[in-house]
Amino acid sequence: MQTPPYAPTDLAAGLRLPTNGLDYTILAIYFVVVLGIGFAARRSVKTSLDFFLSGRSLPAWITGLAFISANLAATEILGMAANSAQYGAYTVHWYWIGAIPAMVFLGLVMMPFYYSSKVRSVPEFLLLRFDRAAHLLSSILFAFAAILIAGVNLYALAIVVEALLGWPQWVAIVVAGAFVLAYITLGGLSSAIYNEVLQFFVILTALIPIVVLGLKKVGGWGGLTDKLTATHGADFTTAWGGTGIGSVNPLGANWLTIVLGLGFVLSFGYWTTNFAEVQRALSAKNLSAGRRTPLIAAYPKIFFVFLVMIPGLVAAALVPKFGAPGSGYQYNDAIPYLMQELLPNGVLGIAVTGLLAAFMAGMAANVSSFNTVFTNDIWAKYAVPGREDAYYVRFGRLITVIGVLASIGTAFLASSFSNIMAYLQTLFSFFNVPMFVVFIVGMFWKRASAKSGFWGLIAGTVTAMVNYFVFYKKGIISIPSDQGANFVSAIAGFVAGAVVMFLVSLFTRPKPAQELQGLVYGTLPQTSSGGTPTPGTEPPAPGDDAWYRRPALLGWGAVVLAAACYIPFSF
Repeated sequence: MQTPPYAPTDLAAGLRLPTNGLDYTILAIYFVVVLGIGFAARRSVKTSLDFFLSGRSLPAWITGLAFISANLAATEILGMAANSAQYGAYTVHWYWIGAIPAMVFLGLVMMPFYYSSKVRSVPEFLLLRFDRAAHLLSSILFAFAAILIAGVNLYALAIVVEALLGWPQWVAIVVAGAFVLAYITLGGLSSAIYNEVLQFFVILTALIPIVVLGLKKVGGWGGLTDKLTATHGADFTTAWGGTGIGSVNPLGANWLTIVLGLGFVLSFGYWTTNFAEVQRALSAKNLSAGRRTPLIAAYPKIFFVFLVMIPGLVAAALVPKFGAPGSGYQYNDAIPYLMQELLPNGVLGIAVTGLLAAFMAGMAANVSSFNTVFTNDIWAKYAVPGREDAYYVRFGRLITVIGVLASIGTAFLASSFSNIMAYLQTLFSFFNVPMFVVFIVGMFWKRASAKSGFWGLIAGTVTAMVNYFVFYKKGIISIPSDQGANFVSAIAGFVAGAVVMFLVSLFTRPKPAQELQGLVYGTLPQTSSGGTPTPGTEPPAPGDDAWYRRPALLGWGAVVLAAACYIPFSF
């Protein structure tokens, strides 16, 4: 079960940072640059396509960095450091098996369907493949989830800023929300993406000193593993130790639930259908750039684990029973604790700026995806269809304001979780996994009927929620941790959604074959020679055949590199 949270006031008193004028100057410069990017991007916004998808004009390296930066939010910084302090080196699974294969699958297999169909959002693809009921339900579920996840980032930011700088929570929430609102409202997705590229490098600059100084304090990697082995056991510093079925380990999960629950269902559900990520790839200038977007992002993702895992391990080594009741800290405090202990002024200002950048990137990604889905998939399709393009740009800006205000309202739902990552994984199992099963069945099975999409979404969502809130929370089934329960919920939701889609398809009529062209694997439009190209095997365009522009080579290279990283953590 989860560790009870500590009061934010206690956290603030224990972790106040000795910031000075230099640190605040660095922070102020960053905010000025962020707003400057928003004003500069405003000049390029002339149509709704410009506002919601950057006019589909951005190069792959920009969208690739934005893709990974959109993920560098509370999930990545505080959440993964908390995971490491609580579960140890098992955190590598969220990267090497829980991200890279799904990112490669998105780039090689799914992006040709997304990009070529010219959809503006992930739910819109379900409208083409299934029917209006599936489309509307998926749009509502995604919009709701996006606001909840944006609220996570605001809550985490408020707690950290209160702890580190002494600002009241409401001030931190209002200031961060106002800046995100300003630059998205001004420049739309382009502003969010260019700020995410900046934020990527700011976050790196913030985390690298924490890792280097943290390792130095504990005597290097050897000293760190020796301390943790003595206090937490040998399995704490390995990836697979103690994960046999029936074995006991800190994560509360075995290799089967890790591979199926995290490595397949949760991972593929998040990376392939979460529009906050896919939106960055859809803004690329052509299909080749769109496919390479998640593949370029996969390479920094492989190594980013060390920047968030090592601080969590160092905190666990320095403070006995870090995060447990009586220690004075939550697991989420790993990064702030090391900032307080290790960083001098100046570097401290960069680190605080990096944390704020991470939270703002995560919030901006979800708010920008929310305004796109709500405007295009709900408002323009069902509420007020057929208006002029300028109307939807104005409404997109209005709904951005509403989205930020709603995020503030949901921020405190995260307060009951000592480990933010556990809360986020719970949301992903409820919302992303059911959407993924509908996508994957619809994309690879022609017989899946129009009605099956809606009922598959209902079945997957309800089953995941019932497993978590009824079977797990009420103790009907025994699962050692929230993370283990999330893995089981994800598997149950996936299986239920797939079974219901199969049964509904048996008793309802499939869509006509001509309506499935380009939406189901193997049904792309006929080529001039009469053959049907397989997605991803089309010859490269002239000048687009360099090795670094070949999606298959990039994708398989990332998979092999991620698999090789497991070797030193497997013994």
